[in-house]
Amino acid sequence: MTSPMAISRDTAVGPEARLSWILSGLAGMVGAVAFLHSAGYFVTFMTGNTERAVVGHFGEPAGKEVAPGASPWAALALMGSFLLGVVIASICRRKYWSNHPHGATVVTTIALAAAGSIDIALSGWSSADVNFYPILLIAFALGALNTAFTKKEETYIPLSYVTGTLVKLGQGIERHLCGGGTRYDWLCYLMLLGSFSLGGAIGAFVGVVITGPQVLLLAAVFSFGATIFTFTHTERQTVFG
Repeated sequence: MTSPMAISRDTAVGPEARLSWILSGLAGMVGAVAFLHSAGYFVTFMTGNTERAVVGHFGEPAGKEVAPGASPWAALALMGSFLLGVVIASICRRKYWSNHPHGATVVTTIALAAAGSIDIALSGWSSADVNFYPILLIAFALGALNTAFTKKEETYIPLSYVTGTLVKLGQGIERHLCGGGTRYDWLCYLMLLGSFSLGGAIGAFVGVVITGPQVLLLAAVFSFGATIFTFTHTERQTVFG
């Protein structure tokens, strides 16, 4: 008997799922760029930042070096910026773009462009690393991006929540193996994980080739392209869906 939790083919690999792969790839790319061009700050991994924020106040074990960028206050600031991005994008969705459910990419694009511009102003065009203040804007951008898929005021496709994706992937595999589901129960999460990973690989490759501020502006260009695609997709779904 098929489980009521079974996922349909359209949900797993349909137009909205394919759009989520693009935006998840964008999240992976931006996260990789921020990590490589900073002191190792996480802009997608809020679980890690939470642990840094807590553990950092107790000091490091004897003989252990402090990890780069592991300041508990920095971790708290990144969490706050990410949370603010979620709140601002959610407010904008409620008040301004209720008919465009993926308008969160607009906030992401603006924040990434601002991060690149501020970093150029602080360090110059050819700086190797990104300052901490632009990194806060990148965390803000990722928080906003994670509100792209919202239903009944709740996110149902978290684009950079890899831990949750792995849990759902494992549960989907179990349903398929035990006869309560199909391959679509796990394929959708595998594709989301793969998209995020591919985006991270692209961000890592680009980050090796060009400098910090430049790669942030390039990420803003990619985000702008994703914005155009999401609005086009939304209009097409409204007209034909």
